[in-house]
Amino acid sequence: HILPPKKKKNSKKEKKMDMKLKLVYFGLGVLFLAHLGESQNATFDVTKYGANANADISEAVVKAFKEACASTSPSTIVIPKGTFQMNQVKLEGPCKGPIELQIQAILKAPSDPNAIKVGEWLTVNKLEFFTMSGGGTLDGQGKAAWECKQSKKCTKLPNNLSFNSLTNSIIKDITTLDSKSFHVNVNQCKNLTFINFNVSAPANSPNTDGIHVARASSVNITESSFSTGDDCISIGDETEQLYITKVTCGPGHGISVGSLGGNPGEKPVVGVFVKNCTFTSTDNGVRIKTWPASHPGVVSDIHFEDIIVQNVSNPIVIDQVYCPSGKCNKDLPSQVKISKVSIQNIKGTSRTQNVVTLLCSKGSPCEGVEVGDIDISYSGKEGPAKSSCENIKPSLKGKQIPAVCSAAAAAPAPAPAAAAAAS
Repeated sequence: HILPPKKKKNSKKEKKMDMKLKLVYFGLGVLFLAHLGESQNATFDVTKYGANANADISEAVVKAFKEACASTSPSTIVIPKGTFQMNQVKLEGPCKGPIELQIQAILKAPSDPNAIKVGEWLTVNKLEFFTMSGGGTLDGQGKAAWECKQSKKCTKLPNNLSFNSLTNSIIKDITTLDSKSFHVNVNQCKNLTFINFNVSAPANSPNTDGIHVARASSVNITESSFSTGDDCISIGDETEQLYITKVTCGPGHGISVGSLGGNPGEKPVVGVFVKNCTFTSTDNGVRIKTWPASHPGVVSDIHFEDIIVQNVSNPIVIDQVYCPSGKCNKDLPSQVKISKVSIQNIKGTSRTQNVVTLLCSKGSPCEGVEVGDIDISYSGKEGPAKSSCENIKPSLKGKQIPAVCSAAAAAPAPAPAAAAAAS
């Protein structure tokens, strides 16, 4: 269905990763083509169900979905070009056939932070062979909500989009704008691909993560852009085989595994591949973060490769004493075990002196970490670029600018610099 472009392979690890990506994309394509070829597509235009420009179309969308869901033919729900108001909508299967929600319009959420008290703005649940497409925009109108949150008058704000229990599905050619909270929450999904998916919110917007993935497997995020006030992509527990490729991030807090260990019973994060991505003026680049005094957990098989950083505060971070509030007990170590991590071919510029920060747990030191071909410069007044390491003995290879975990870095290391509110 969507194959990455061919390129020269540089290592066995790259060949393995590229082959995994190709198999995932090919498998999705075969499944979609098989289902779409079964019968003629049926179209459900929401304007035929009472949707009018600049008016609430929630009821029309739900009515169109119910009819499409009952159809055994592949179905397309069309929200045509124009500007529509839409209150809270929940679309839930299972359905009898594949469904495409084609959003060509600009959809505007209620601007009132209290309009949606429970749940998310647009929720899609329990569907197989679902597609969201159309080139449209979901405008969360988050400004008033962010102000409310910063004044501590709002505690729970809705995400723009929530995808739960989707399988073999694609989200493409969609923009999510100014969400009140997370732009997208992905939960319990399998074989889900985001392509040409764009997130936009101001750098100072609180808690506006681009995509949060948890309890999901075989999720692919590719050829997409993220400009937001929190993590561009955040990765929660029980995530397996997540592929992030050809993504741009900035502003934002980078791409983060975690934070982990804050809750009992968290399941392992295994198989995260971040490759061919660019970070511009972000607070962090690639990051793994766990709480001190944490519950047990596992992070393994993590790969950050072929990354460009431009004016990034903390380009490479493992932080097992993550404590944005300052109220944690840092004397008790994190119990999240980090192992089998590769950090390869990271190049560019840092806006802080500490370019590589690897602060592992004294109770469960990192194991099997490979670092190589690092070339990140810093030109500020503090001095040359440097690295900081604790409780880690990485395997080093190739170029290292600055030197990673040298003898001079054996002393206790400072926490990663905070250019903005921690996330």
